[in-house]
Amino acid sequence: MKKIIAVTILTAVASLGFVASQARAAAPCEEMLKDMRAAKATAKLSDADMKKVNDLEAKAIERCNADDDIRSDKFLADAMTIMGK
Repeated sequence: MKKIIAVTILTAVASLGFVASQARAAAPCEEMLKDMRAAKATAKLSDADMKKVNDLEAKAIERCNADDDIRSDKFLADAMTIMGK
């Protein structure tokens, strides 16, 4: 029984460490948004791709405003991928 409790505690501590490292790894969404907008200003995209980028930007802004930098950064990274950046 003590082993089960020890493993459970160890797993919980490891999980908290992973979550904390993920939070530190996220770039500030405001910085990524600035970079994405600069790339978008010079990108030559089809109308369909521009719509995708604009949709991703809107989602990123929503998440950024909610202080969810990790998801915001993911949306912005997806937009950058569409633009080939």
